[in-house]
Amino acid sequence: MSEAEVNRLEQAIDILDALVAFDTESTKSNWPIVRWIENFLHARDIPFVTVPNAEGDKAAIFATIGPLRDGGIVLSGHTDVVPVEGQAWSSDPFKMRRDGARLYGRGTTDMKGFDACALAMVDVWRKQELQHPVHILLSYDEELTCQGPVDTIKRFGKDLPVPRAVIVGEPTLMQVADAHKAIATYLTVVTGHEAHSSMPQAGANAIEVGAMLVVELYRIQAELAAQGVKSPRFDPSFSTISVGTIHGGTARNILARECALHWEFRSLPGVAQGLALRKLEAYAQALALPHLRRYAPHASIETHTEVEIPGLAPDEGSEAERLALRVARSNQTIAVPFATEAGQFQSAGLPAVVFGPGSIAQAHQPDEFIEIAQLAACLDALDRMVRA
Repeated sequence: MSEAEVNRLEQAIDILDALVAFDTESTKSNWPIVRWIENFLHARDIPFVTVPNAEGDKAAIFATIGPLRDGGIVLSGHTDVVPVEGQAWSSDPFKMRRDGARLYGRGTTDMKGFDACALAMVDVWRKQELQHPVHILLSYDEELTCQGPVDTIKRFGKDLPVPRAVIVGEPTLMQVADAHKAIATYLTVVTGHEAHSSMPQAGANAIEVGAMLVVELYRIQAELAAQGVKSPRFDPSFSTISVGTIHGGTARNILARECALHWEFRSLPGVAQGLALRKLEAYAQALALPHLRRYAPHASIETHTEVEIPGLAPDEGSEAERLALRVARSNQTIAVPFATEAGQFQSAGLPAVVFGPGSIAQAHQPDEFIEIAQLAACLDALDRMVRA
Protein backbone atom coordinates (compact mmCIF):
# COMPACT_ATOMS: atom_id res chain seq x y z
CA MET A 1 0.00 0.00 0.00
CA SER A 2 1.07 3.54 -0.65
CA GLU A 3 1.23 6.01 2.22
CA ALA A 4 -1.97 7.63 0.95
CA GLU A 5 -3.77 4.27 0.94
CA VAL A 6 -2.58 3.48 4.46
CA ASN A 7 -3.81 6.86 5.69
CA ARG A 8 -7.15 6.36 3.94
CA LEU A 9 -7.55 2.94 5.57
CA GLU A 10 -6.72 4.26 9.03
CA GLN A 11 -9.25 7.05 8.54
CA ALA A 12 -11.91 4.48 7.63
CA ILE A 13 -11.05 2.52 10.78
CA ASP A 14 -11.34 5.67 12.89
CA ILE A 15 -14.71 6.48 11.34
CA LEU A 16 -15.91 2.91 11.92
CA ASP A 17 -14.84 3.21 15.55
CA ALA A 18 -17.01 6.32 15.88
CA LEU A 19 -20.01 4.72 14.14
CA VAL A 20 -19.90 1.52 16.20
CA ALA A 21 -20.01 3.61 19.40
CA PHE A 22 -23.61 4.59 18.60
CA ASP A 23 -26.16 2.07 19.83
CA THR A 24 -28.40 2.12 16.77
CA GLU A 25 -30.48 -0.98 17.39
CA SER A 26 -33.45 -0.77 15.05
CA THR A 27 -35.96 -0.16 17.86
CA LYS A 28 -34.07 2.98 18.90
CA SER A 29 -33.70 6.42 17.36
CA ASN A 30 -30.76 6.89 15.00
CA TRP A 31 -30.65 10.68 15.34
CA PRO A 32 -27.38 10.71 17.35
CA ILE A 33 -25.48 8.95 14.57
CA VAL A 34 -27.20 11.11 11.94
CA ARG A 35 -26.03 14.25 13.78
CA TRP A 36 -22.48 12.90 13.85
CA ILE A 37 -22.59 12.27 10.09
CA GLU A 38 -24.08 15.73 9.51
CA ASN A 39 -21.18 17.30 11.42
CA PHE A 40 -18.72 15.19 9.42
CA LEU A 41 -20.21 16.47 6.17
CA HIS A 42 -20.52 20.07 7.39
CA ALA A 43 -16.82 20.13 8.21
CA ARG A 44 -16.08 19.25 4.57
CA ASP A 45 -18.68 21.54 2.96
CA ILE A 46 -20.51 18.55 1.49
CA PRO A 47 -24.17 19.31 0.69
CA PHE A 48 -26.74 16.91 2.10
CA VAL A 49 -30.39 16.53 2.95
CA THR A 50 -31.80 14.75 5.98
CA VAL A 51 -35.01 12.82 5.41
CA PRO A 52 -36.91 12.01 8.66
CA ASN A 53 -39.46 9.23 8.91
CA ALA A 54 -43.14 9.98 9.52
CA GLU A 55 -42.76 9.62 13.30
CA GLY A 56 -39.72 11.90 13.36
CA ASP A 57 -37.63 9.58 15.53
CA LYS A 58 -35.34 8.37 12.73
CA ALA A 59 -33.85 9.78 9.56
CA ALA A 60 -31.92 8.96 6.41
CA ILE A 61 -29.17 11.23 5.17
CA PHE A 62 -28.38 11.82 1.48
CA ALA A 63 -25.09 13.54 0.64
CA THR A 64 -23.67 14.52 -2.74
CA ILE A 65 -20.03 14.86 -3.72
CA GLY A 66 -19.53 16.48 -7.12
CA PRO A 67 -22.05 18.21 -9.39
CA LEU A 68 -25.64 18.15 -8.21
CA ARG A 69 -27.20 16.63 -11.31
CA ASP A 70 -28.66 13.42 -12.71
CA GLY A 71 -26.54 10.47 -13.73
CA GLY A 72 -24.51 9.76 -10.62
CA ILE A 73 -23.93 6.73 -8.44
CA VAL A 74 -25.63 6.06 -5.11
CA LEU A 75 -23.67 4.23 -2.41
CA SER A 76 -26.39 2.92 -0.12
CA GLY A 77 -25.91 1.76 3.46
CA HIS A 78 -27.93 1.60 6.66
CA THR A 79 -27.16 2.86 10.14
CA ASP A 80 -29.25 0.44 12.21
CA VAL A 81 -28.02 -2.81 13.74
CA VAL A 82 -29.61 -5.88 15.32
CA PRO A 83 -29.86 -6.26 19.12
CA VAL A 84 -27.06 -7.63 21.29
CA GLU A 85 -29.29 -8.70 24.17
CA GLY A 86 -28.82 -12.34 25.09
CA GLN A 87 -25.59 -12.71 23.11
CA ALA A 88 -22.31 -13.70 24.75
CA TRP A 89 -19.91 -10.95 23.69
CA SER A 90 -16.25 -11.03 24.75
CA SER A 91 -16.16 -7.24 25.00
CA ASP A 92 -18.45 -4.21 24.85
CA PRO A 93 -20.28 -4.57 21.50
CA PHE A 94 -20.50 -0.79 21.14
CA LYS A 95 -16.80 -0.20 21.67
CA MET A 96 -14.82 -1.32 18.65
CA ARG A 97 -11.93 -3.62 19.48
CA ARG A 98 -8.96 -4.12 17.18
CA ASP A 99 -7.38 -7.54 17.46
CA GLY A 100 -4.75 -8.31 14.84
CA ALA A 101 -6.35 -8.23 11.40
CA ARG A 102 -9.91 -7.98 12.73
CA LEU A 103 -12.18 -5.23 14.04
CA TYR A 104 -14.83 -6.40 16.51
CA GLY A 105 -18.09 -4.63 17.34
CA ARG A 106 -21.79 -4.59 16.55
CA GLY A 107 -22.26 -3.43 12.98
CA THR A 108 -18.65 -3.74 11.86
CA THR A 109 -19.79 -6.07 9.09
CA ASP A 110 -23.51 -5.32 8.91
CA MET A 111 -22.96 -2.68 7.75
CA LYS A 112 -21.14 0.22 9.31
CA GLY A 113 -17.93 -1.03 7.71
CA PHE A 114 -19.24 -0.01 4.29
CA ASP A 115 -20.63 3.25 5.69
CA ALA A 116 -17.19 4.10 7.11
CA CYS A 117 -15.48 3.35 3.79
CA ALA A 118 -17.89 5.58 1.88
CA LEU A 119 -17.37 8.43 4.34
CA ALA A 120 -13.59 7.95 4.32
CA MET A 121 -13.58 8.43 0.54
CA VAL A 122 -15.26 11.83 0.82
CA ASP A 123 -11.92 13.56 1.42
CA VAL A 124 -10.53 11.91 -1.73
CA TRP A 125 -13.50 12.68 -3.97
CA ARG A 126 -13.99 16.29 -2.93
CA LYS A 127 -10.48 17.07 -4.15
CA GLN A 128 -11.23 15.60 -7.57
CA GLU A 129 -13.12 17.33 -10.35
CA LEU A 130 -15.88 14.75 -10.61
CA GLN A 131 -17.80 14.77 -13.88
CA HIS A 132 -20.68 12.85 -12.31
CA PRO A 133 -21.91 12.96 -8.71
CA VAL A 134 -21.33 10.37 -6.05
CA HIS A 135 -24.21 10.16 -3.57
CA ILE A 136 -24.03 8.55 -0.15
CA LEU A 137 -27.38 7.43 1.24
CA LEU A 138 -27.35 6.15 4.83
CA SER A 139 -30.77 5.01 6.01
CA TYR A 140 -32.55 3.27 8.90
CA ASP A 141 -34.77 0.27 9.69
CA GLU A 142 -33.08 -2.08 7.22
CA GLU A 143 -33.09 -4.79 9.87
CA LEU A 144 -36.85 -4.40 10.31
CA THR A 145 -38.58 -3.28 7.13
CA CYS A 146 -36.06 -2.04 4.51
CA GLN A 147 -38.28 1.05 4.28
CA GLY A 148 -35.55 3.48 5.36
CA PRO A 149 -34.50 4.69 1.90
CA VAL A 150 -38.00 4.76 0.38
CA ASP A 151 -38.85 8.39 1.21
CA THR A 152 -35.52 9.48 -0.28
CA ILE A 153 -36.08 7.37 -3.40
CA LYS A 154 -39.45 9.08 -3.91
CA ARG A 155 -37.64 12.43 -4.15
CA PHE A 156 -35.39 11.34 -7.03
CA GLY A 157 -36.36 13.37 -10.08
CA LYS A 158 -38.14 15.94 -7.93
CA ASP A 159 -35.83 17.83 -5.60
CA LEU A 160 -33.05 15.20 -5.72
CA PRO A 161 -31.11 14.06 -8.81
CA VAL A 162 -31.84 10.74 -10.46
CA PRO A 163 -28.89 8.30 -10.20
CA ARG A 164 -27.95 5.91 -12.99
CA ALA A 165 -26.74 3.13 -10.68
CA VAL A 166 -27.04 2.05 -7.05
CA ILE A 167 -24.48 0.06 -5.08
CA VAL A 168 -25.85 -1.41 -1.85
CA GLY A 169 -22.85 -2.16 0.36
CA GLU A 170 -24.15 -5.16 2.30
CA PRO A 171 -21.48 -7.80 3.04
CA THR A 172 -20.69 -9.95 -0.01
CA LEU A 173 -16.91 -10.33 0.47
CA MET A 174 -16.61 -7.81 -2.37
CA GLN A 175 -18.40 -10.04 -4.86
CA VAL A 176 -21.16 -8.60 -7.04
CA ALA A 177 -24.61 -9.93 -6.11
CA ASP A 178 -27.38 -9.35 -8.64
CA ALA A 179 -30.18 -11.31 -6.95
CA HIS A 180 -31.75 -12.01 -3.58
CA LYS A 181 -35.05 -13.32 -2.30
CA ALA A 182 -38.00 -11.18 -1.25
CA ILE A 183 -39.43 -11.31 2.27
CA ALA A 184 -43.01 -10.98 3.46
CA THR A 185 -43.77 -11.20 7.18
CA TYR A 186 -47.18 -11.97 8.65
CA LEU A 187 -49.04 -12.15 11.94
CA THR A 188 -51.83 -14.71 11.94
CA VAL A 189 -54.23 -14.40 14.88
CA VAL A 190 -56.65 -17.19 15.75
CA THR A 191 -59.48 -16.08 18.07
CA GLY A 192 -61.48 -18.85 19.69
CA HIS A 193 -63.65 -19.09 22.79
CA GLU A 194 -62.55 -19.90 26.34
CA ALA A 195 -64.02 -22.85 28.20
CA HIS A 196 -63.00 -25.47 30.74
CA SER A 197 -60.57 -27.92 29.16
CA SER A 198 -62.76 -30.85 30.23
CA MET A 199 -65.55 -29.54 27.97
CA PRO A 200 -64.11 -28.96 24.49
CA GLN A 201 -67.62 -28.80 23.09
CA ALA A 202 -68.22 -25.60 25.08
CA GLY A 203 -65.56 -23.50 23.38
CA ALA A 204 -62.96 -23.26 20.63
CA ASN A 205 -59.27 -23.83 21.33
CA ALA A 206 -57.28 -21.26 19.35
CA ILE A 207 -54.01 -23.11 20.01
CA GLU A 208 -55.42 -26.28 18.47
CA VAL A 209 -56.24 -24.45 15.25
CA GLY A 210 -53.02 -22.46 15.43
CA ALA A 211 -51.18 -25.79 15.43
CA MET A 212 -53.16 -26.85 12.36
CA LEU A 213 -52.06 -23.69 10.58
CA VAL A 214 -48.40 -24.26 11.52
CA VAL A 215 -48.59 -27.80 10.13
CA GLU A 216 -50.15 -26.44 6.94
CA LEU A 217 -47.45 -23.80 6.53
CA TYR A 218 -44.76 -26.45 6.69
CA ARG A 219 -46.76 -28.65 4.30
CA ILE A 220 -46.71 -25.71 1.87
CA GLN A 221 -42.98 -25.42 2.50
CA ALA A 222 -42.48 -29.08 1.60
CA GLU A 223 -44.59 -28.61 -1.51
CA LEU A 224 -42.44 -25.66 -2.61
CA ALA A 225 -39.27 -27.67 -1.99
CA ALA A 226 -40.55 -30.64 -4.02
CA GLN A 227 -42.56 -29.03 -6.80
CA GLY A 228 -42.10 -25.27 -6.70
CA VAL A 229 -39.85 -22.94 -8.68
CA LYS A 230 -36.18 -23.58 -8.00
CA SER A 231 -32.95 -21.74 -8.68
CA PRO A 232 -29.55 -23.37 -8.22
CA ARG A 233 -28.11 -19.92 -7.56
CA PHE A 234 -29.68 -19.92 -4.11
CA ASP A 235 -29.13 -22.13 -1.07
CA PRO A 236 -31.73 -23.40 -0.43
CA SER A 237 -32.80 -23.39 -4.05
CA PHE A 238 -36.50 -22.85 -3.34
CA SER A 239 -38.76 -20.34 -1.60
CA THR A 240 -38.98 -20.89 2.15
CA ILE A 241 -41.45 -20.48 5.01
CA SER A 242 -40.59 -20.12 8.69
CA VAL A 243 -42.76 -19.76 11.78
CA GLY A 244 -40.76 -17.67 14.23
CA THR A 245 -42.99 -17.31 17.30
CA ILE A 246 -46.21 -18.75 18.73
CA HIS A 247 -48.08 -17.11 21.60
CA GLY A 248 -51.39 -18.07 23.16
CA GLY A 249 -53.41 -19.41 26.04
CA THR A 250 -53.75 -18.48 29.70
CA ALA A 251 -53.61 -21.81 31.57
CA ARG A 252 -53.29 -25.54 30.97
CA ASN A 253 -56.92 -26.22 31.85
CA ILE A 254 -58.51 -23.42 29.82
CA LEU A 255 -59.27 -23.65 26.12
CA ALA A 256 -57.13 -20.89 24.62
CA ARG A 257 -59.03 -17.86 23.42
CA GLU A 258 -56.16 -16.59 21.25
CA CYS A 259 -53.15 -17.91 19.42
CA ALA A 260 -50.82 -15.68 17.40
CA LEU A 261 -48.32 -16.96 14.83
CA HIS A 262 -45.49 -14.76 13.55
CA TRP A 263 -44.19 -16.15 10.27
CA GLU A 264 -42.37 -15.23 7.08
CA PHE A 265 -42.15 -16.17 3.42
CA ARG A 266 -38.88 -15.73 1.50
CA SER A 267 -39.64 -16.00 -2.19
CA LEU A 268 -37.34 -16.45 -5.14
CA PRO A 269 -37.25 -13.77 -7.83
CA GLY A 270 -40.19 -14.47 -10.11
CA VAL A 271 -42.31 -16.12 -7.40
CA ALA A 272 -45.36 -14.15 -6.28
CA GLN A 273 -44.68 -12.60 -2.90
CA GLY A 274 -48.21 -13.40 -1.70
CA LEU A 275 -48.14 -17.08 -2.74
CA ALA A 276 -47.81 -18.58 0.75
CA LEU A 277 -50.44 -16.25 2.19
CA ARG A 278 -52.97 -17.19 -0.48
CA LYS A 279 -52.38 -20.90 0.12
CA LEU A 280 -52.73 -20.52 3.90
CA GLU A 281 -55.90 -18.45 3.60
CA ALA A 282 -57.43 -21.03 1.27
CA TYR A 283 -56.72 -23.76 3.82
CA ALA A 284 -58.05 -21.63 6.66
CA GLN A 285 -61.36 -20.99 4.86
CA ALA A 286 -61.82 -24.56 3.72
CA LEU A 287 -60.75 -26.52 6.81
CA ALA A 288 -59.31 -24.63 9.79
CA LEU A 289 -62.07 -22.04 10.24
CA PRO A 290 -64.98 -24.52 9.98
CA HIS A 291 -63.20 -26.67 12.57
CA LEU A 292 -62.74 -23.66 14.85
CA ARG A 293 -66.41 -22.62 14.53
CA ARG A 294 -67.92 -26.01 15.38
CA TYR A 295 -68.94 -24.73 18.82
CA ALA A 296 -68.05 -21.03 18.53
CA PRO A 297 -69.65 -19.43 15.44
CA HIS A 298 -67.98 -16.06 16.08
CA ALA A 299 -64.45 -17.47 16.16
CA SER A 300 -62.05 -16.06 13.55
CA ILE A 301 -58.71 -16.39 11.77
CA GLU A 302 -57.09 -13.17 10.56
CA THR A 303 -53.71 -12.67 8.95
CA HIS A 304 -52.09 -9.24 8.91
CA THR A 305 -49.33 -8.42 6.47
CA GLU A 306 -46.56 -6.65 8.37
CA VAL A 307 -43.76 -6.09 5.88
CA GLU A 308 -43.23 -6.81 2.21
CA ILE A 309 -39.61 -6.36 1.12
CA PRO A 310 -39.12 -6.75 -2.63
CA GLY A 311 -36.50 -9.12 -3.92
CA LEU A 312 -33.67 -8.26 -6.28
CA ALA A 313 -34.05 -9.84 -9.69
CA PRO A 314 -31.10 -10.36 -12.05
CA ASP A 315 -30.80 -7.50 -14.52
CA GLU A 316 -28.05 -8.64 -16.84
CA GLY A 317 -26.10 -5.81 -18.41
CA SER A 318 -27.57 -3.10 -16.20
CA GLU A 319 -25.50 -0.01 -15.49
CA ALA A 320 -25.03 -1.08 -11.87
CA GLU A 321 -23.93 -4.61 -12.78
CA ARG A 322 -21.52 -3.52 -15.50
CA LEU A 323 -19.91 -0.91 -13.25
CA ALA A 324 -19.60 -3.20 -10.23
CA LEU A 325 -18.18 -6.11 -12.25
CA ARG A 326 -15.64 -3.79 -13.85
CA VAL A 327 -14.57 -2.53 -10.44
CA ALA A 328 -14.53 -6.06 -8.98
CA ARG A 329 -12.45 -7.22 -11.96
CA SER A 330 -14.87 -10.09 -12.40
CA ASN A 331 -17.25 -11.44 -15.01
CA GLN A 332 -19.45 -13.40 -12.62
CA THR A 333 -22.27 -12.42 -10.28
CA ILE A 334 -23.61 -14.24 -7.24
CA ALA A 335 -26.99 -14.48 -5.51
CA VAL A 336 -27.30 -13.93 -1.76
CA PRO A 337 -29.87 -15.53 0.57
CA PHE A 338 -30.54 -12.43 2.66
CA ALA A 339 -32.73 -9.47 1.70
CA THR A 340 -31.45 -5.93 1.28
CA GLU A 341 -32.66 -2.49 0.29
CA ALA A 342 -31.56 -3.15 -3.29
CA GLY A 343 -35.04 -4.37 -4.16
CA GLN A 344 -36.50 -1.01 -3.17
CA PHE A 345 -34.27 0.77 -5.68
CA GLN A 346 -34.96 -1.76 -8.42
CA SER A 347 -38.70 -1.49 -7.81
CA ALA A 348 -38.35 2.25 -8.43
CA GLY A 349 -36.67 1.58 -11.77
CA LEU A 350 -33.10 2.14 -10.61
CA PRO A 351 -30.42 -0.45 -11.52
CA ALA A 352 -28.95 -1.89 -8.32
CA VAL A 353 -26.52 -4.55 -7.13
CA VAL A 354 -25.21 -5.63 -3.74
CA PHE A 355 -21.45 -5.22 -3.36
CA GLY A 356 -19.73 -4.67 -0.04
CA PRO A 357 -17.06 -5.71 2.46
CA GLY A 358 -17.28 -8.46 5.05
CA SER A 359 -19.03 -11.80 5.28
CA ILE A 360 -22.72 -12.25 6.06
CA ALA A 361 -21.62 -15.20 8.23
CA GLN A 362 -20.43 -12.63 10.78
CA ALA A 363 -23.60 -10.55 10.72
CA HIS A 364 -25.96 -10.73 13.72
CA GLN A 365 -23.42 -12.82 15.64
CA PRO A 366 -21.84 -12.20 19.05
CA ASP A 367 -18.30 -10.89 18.56
CA GLU A 368 -19.22 -9.68 15.08
CA PHE A 369 -16.09 -8.67 13.21
CA ILE A 370 -14.76 -7.51 9.87
CA GLU A 371 -11.35 -8.18 8.41
CA ILE A 372 -9.29 -5.03 7.94
CA ALA A 373 -8.30 -6.39 4.53
CA GLN A 374 -11.97 -6.24 3.52
CA LEU A 375 -12.12 -2.53 4.35
CA ALA A 376 -8.97 -1.98 2.30
CA ALA A 377 -10.51 -3.86 -0.62
CA CYS A 378 -13.69 -1.80 -0.34
CA LEU A 379 -11.78 1.50 -0.33
CA ASP A 380 -9.81 0.40 -3.36
CA ALA A 381 -13.01 -0.62 -5.15
CA LEU A 382 -14.76 2.68 -4.38
CA ASP A 383 -11.73 4.58 -5.68
CA ARG A 384 -11.75 2.57 -8.92
CA MET A 385 -15.51 2.92 -9.23
CA VAL A 386 -15.47 6.70 -9.26
CA ARG A 387 -12.50 6.79 -11.61
CA ALA A 388 -14.40 4.43 -13.92
